[in-house]
Amino acid sequence: MQEKEKLIQDIQNLLNRHDGIKDSVINVEMLEFMDKESLLSIIGLLLDKKETILQDNKDWLNNFKMVK
Repeated sequence: MQEKEKLIQDIQNLLNRHDGIKDSVINVEMLEFMDKESLLSIIGLLLDKKETILQDNKDWLNNFKMVK
């Protein structure tokens, strides 16, 4: 598998990682036209977003500890 194909697969996996949530549909042909740096940037942004969501969820759950 070529490096760009692997990066595109990684993007698809990041978008569709959660059970119970309908898979995102992405135009693979559009991603194929992007260069490696752009694909890596997309992956970085998706990972940042995931980290933010995880932190928000953690903060939300910690609110319940304080209520007790």
